[in-house]
Amino acid sequence: MKKRLVVASFIVSVVILFFAVGCKTSGPQNAQQIAATPGILRAHFYDSGFSLADDNYNACFQASDGKVYYVLASGSPETGAQMYALDPTTGKIQHVADLTEAAGEKGLHAIPQGKGHSIFVESQGKLYFATHVGYYNPSSAKGQELIGTPPPGYKPYPGGHFLSYDLQSGKFDNLAKAPAGEGILAFAMDTQRKRLYGLTWPSGLFLRYDMQTHQLRNFGPVSAGGEKGVPGSTFRVLCRSLVVDPQDGSVYFTTAGGRILQYHYNTDSLETVRGCNLRKDVFGCIEPSQPGTMGYNWRQAFWYSPQRVIYAQNGRSGYLLRFDPQEEKVEVLTRLVSDATRASGMFDRFAYGYLGFALGPDGRSIYSLTGAPSKASVDPSDENIHLVTYDILSRKRVDWGVLQLQNGQRPFFAESIAIGRNGMIYTVSKVREKGHVRVDLLSFPNPVH
Repeated sequence: MKKRLVVASFIVSVVILFFAVGCKTSGPQNAQQIAATPGILRAHFYDSGFSLADDNYNACFQASDGKVYYVLASGSPETGAQMYALDPTTGKIQHVADLTEAAGEKGLHAIPQGKGHSIFVESQGKLYFATHVGYYNPSSAKGQELIGTPPPGYKPYPGGHFLSYDLQSGKFDNLAKAPAGEGILAFAMDTQRKRLYGLTWPSGLFLRYDMQTHQLRNFGPVSAGGEKGVPGSTFRVLCRSLVVDPQDGSVYFTTAGGRILQYHYNTDSLETVRGCNLRKDVFGCIEPSQPGTMGYNWRQAFWYSPQRVIYAQNGRSGYLLRFDPQEEKVEVLTRLVSDATRASGMFDRFAYGYLGFALGPDGRSIYSLTGAPSKASVDPSDENIHLVTYDILSRKRVDWGVLQLQNGQRPFFAESIAIGRNGMIYTVSKVREKGHVRVDLLSFPNPVH
């Protein structure tokens, strides 16, 4: 009888503990603390305390100080994006900055810096990144978005900034600002040559900033009218990922029509790669002049030094591709999507694809946070988040399962990834709480060994 009471007491304690762990808890977490369940990746949702957060793109990164830095975007015309830092050893979240203030625009009464749409790059103790607009006019009937008309008493959006953040002192430096009130949609840094690169929105201006001469050069629009062009005519969705070749300083990016563009460091010039492009039948039939997809752009990409190539992913189809700049050759490798999407033969619901795509710390595993439909719906929020990996050497693809919180909820919409050195993976995602969608940092154990 005593044995039964002990067992019953243990079960009750476990149940109480399960429900006591809310999805807002911000305590420290490590891979050893979470029990593994086949097909389920147990995730932890944090609470940064920013109720206006509505999105995150690219801006999630673990720096050399061990902290995970991330940006929570805001579509408010009054309050812009906020930058935070999580200390994984303590679970403490620090509010780092309001990005509008970091850009030197506090009190300007203009449309704020609403997003950090770019990756973070660390160099010599500083984080480098760019800011973007988050306040838009309502989408047109064709799905086109444009910078929001300022409310009464507000000035137009001043333009995105190249910023640096000193990890030790906590000081921000405002390095340069995009022209013509454009936001900076994509960002890259050549850490060896001290140059920053950006692609602006909505016009698609290619920018180069030299940190040694403090010179900003605008190469002009690179893809017809960009995203402010006329749908069906001059509209072209813009690339979200710039890739630097550290060996010669080249920068590569794409256009909606499938062209691959190369910036040459030695000649400070921009040209099209002539020998290949990304216009592949296997990606599907895409009309580059219409809003709603990434066109034939790669969605996300990174440089792989051992082979001196670029690994990238097509947004709509999820196909993984390998681009060799020396051979001017594009190889389509496999569909890096969830097992459910792969088996269905269909596209995921979010037509732009996913930015949570990166090389892991082992130097051979590609990580991708991708979607998987959970029920018959056209709403992207009905997609679960899956972690899918691809081993570059063995060419093996694995769907490790779906992300699920300890309360049973499944988060949705992840557009960034930071593969931590502590056995954890970080992203910013969304959950529904009492009829409201909350956006915040999320972590889960890395299953790749």
